[in-house]
Amino acid sequence: MGLLALNRVMSMRQDRHHRQIQPRNCYYSPDQQDDNPRGSKRTRRSVPELPDLPQDIWTDILSRLPMRDAAQAGCVSRTFLSAWRCRPNLTFSEETLGPNGKTCAQDILKAWHAGAFSPKKGDKLARTFTNRVDKIMRKHSGTGVKTFTLRYCGSFINARYLNRWLEIAVTPGIEELIISVPRYLGKYYNFLCPLLFNGSGNSIRHLDLRCCIFYHLSSCNFHPMAGLGGLTRLHLSEVHITGDELRQLISNSLAMEELELAHCHKIISLKLPCQLHRLNYLNVFECKGLKVIENEAPNLCVVPINCSLEILRVGDLLQVKDLQMFDGDDTNLVHHARAKLPFIMPNLETLNIYSAGEKLITPMLAAKFLYLRNLQITLGDGDIRRGFSYDYFSLVYFLDACPVLENFVLCVSQTRVRQDLIYAEDSHLRQLPEHRHISIKSVKIAGFCAAKSLVELTCHILENATSLECLTLDAIYDNSSRLGVDRSCLHNKYGECRPVICWRMIAHADSGLWAIGRYVVEKVPSTVKLDIKKLCNRCHKIV
Repeated sequence: MGLLALNRVMSMRQDRHHRQIQPRNCYYSPDQQDDNPRGSKRTRRSVPELPDLPQDIWTDILSRLPMRDAAQAGCVSRTFLSAWRCRPNLTFSEETLGPNGKTCAQDILKAWHAGAFSPKKGDKLARTFTNRVDKIMRKHSGTGVKTFTLRYCGSFINARYLNRWLEIAVTPGIEELIISVPRYLGKYYNFLCPLLFNGSGNSIRHLDLRCCIFYHLSSCNFHPMAGLGGLTRLHLSEVHITGDELRQLISNSLAMEELELAHCHKIISLKLPCQLHRLNYLNVFECKGLKVIENEAPNLCVVPINCSLEILRVGDLLQVKDLQMFDGDDTNLVHHARAKLPFIMPNLETLNIYSAGEKLITPMLAAKFLYLRNLQITLGDGDIRRGFSYDYFSLVYFLDACPVLENFVLCVSQTRVRQDLIYAEDSHLRQLPEHRHISIKSVKIAGFCAAKSLVELTCHILENATSLECLTLDAIYDNSSRLGVDRSCLHNKYGECRPVICWRMIAHADSGLWAIGRYVVEKVPSTVKLDIKKLCNRCHKIV
């Protein structure tokens, strides 16, 4: 598509040029030397004469093409070749340079998981990828680079080559630097920090350093010596950097708006200074050494955290408005969030919690989320060895603590349902009529099953959410539930509902649909729209 667009531009400009000074159907002669890289050698195809445009315009045109199209254009003309060597946006990955466009790294990972991985295959891929990148970088002029993206393809990296590429790319004016590297012969790659902090990196706005996982041995040493004045986004993944080094970097990067840290295990204490007035997003994921977050940045409002509040001590984040909490290992995250967050982050407006499982019920406390409007809770199965079940009805106390809550989403894992199930002869359902929810307008429960406490929670919401407009009950909790897409086999190319779910989930979903018809439907007011997502008659049959 990129070359087609370029040909269209050339054709339009060529026709305009011909109408002014040349007769029609005048094509470039292979005997001419101007734009023929092969000199006087004749070629089978004649090349149309290029419009007489400044070189910087041709450079801009080629910079808008994909890497493959721009490289092919550089083989046609010296003008294009010169523009190719000054290309400001350099992206090297398996998609742009991979053999035949195949995703080789994915093939290697599949072979690794299947136990059929051969190091020779990964090494060959690394050598091929390295040679291709090196040929391009050696011929690049080294000026005008705005973005440099390297998503390394292969099982190892030669630091000597990478350092040479960085020396060419990191020059004054570069704005985006994204480096993703695999292991370096089982060792750590030492990033060329002097290259960034000698003045060449002051124009960088987005810095992203991360490592691909091969053998689980990869990482990168990054030891910043100062700040980067123009830096707005910093993403570090599997990077060896200490808390003091990170603080030195961000405290002198006053334009910082977004900070992401993943698998940076050497960081014990994260301190965000008050000078970071623009910082509004902090993402901390699987930094196992992190014990304390101290925040003084005045405008931080979005904070995804992958850790239990029992392990990670979080300082006052009064201004945070959007919090996402994920903990796939520990349990009781909902309980701790209800007990502690009103004091730590009292101004929350959006809260998203994923808990591996809950052993403790949600407590009834006086502290409230006075500004919380959107709440999503995802509950996993927990550890099967613990054998506990969660009382969904206790979430009434969480809803009661949110006086202005408008949207509530509850996602429940169905792989192992240990709660007491409701039966046709059950006539007594718990009620808490004194707990009214006057602001809730939309409720969605995905993974609805026949757990009695879940039925009680749903009926309580119908009876006490006086402003409720829509109730969505999905019998299955899967990717389509999260993304809001249609899982029906009638709307995809596979001929079956996707994703495929196990028979145990189908059984729980079937019993959940029975419970909806038996206990819920009759309690839905006429002012509430009830949307029930049912099972597929063809793909979700219980054998």
